Amino acid sequence: MSSDPSAQAAGSPRSLAHHLRFHAPHLHLASAFGSDWFGRKAESFARFFGTPVFLITQTVLVGAWIAFNVWGLTHFDPYPFILLNLAFSTQAAYAAPLILLAQTRQADRDKALAEADAQHREALAAASDERQTLAARQQEQILALLEQNTELTRITRDLTARIEELTREIHVHTCAS
Repeated sequence: MSSDPSAQAAGSPRSLAHHLRFHAPHLHLASAFGSDWFGRKAESFARFFGTPVFLITQTVLVGAWIAFNVWGLTHFDPYPFILLNLAFSTQAAYAAPLILLAQTRQADRDKALAEADAQHREALAAASDERQTLAARQQEQILALLEQNTELTRITRDLTARIEELTREIHVHTCAS
């Protein structure tokens, strides 16, 4: 037995009925950054950048940073906030590649899944064509059987009429004598 789940999925009879069987060859694209610890953390970090929690937290922190330095509560980054600018630059330097990598990998996954869906639609279309061909063939066979049945009914009617005619003739010959 193969240890590859996609090979098992592709070959087992139960998997042939599974609705995601066309996606099995693309399971390796599941994680955008790999399946190790760093990959999982990097992907969760990249996903966190677009959340409301991140945006609200960052806004509050920047507001507090500016307020503390403007009102004189602290003087670690006086106006024009060069340290804050450096923090944003550093954040952007790390965030942009992670986000671009996530978008690129997501586009690859979307393309692979779209191809799998297209293969699935093609398989459905082929199965539908096969069923329509089979239905047309069966309809032709039913029509042929109906024609044969009609012919047999006609022959039976003719034979019944001939038997009735012969029975009358026999009756006339036997009763007349």
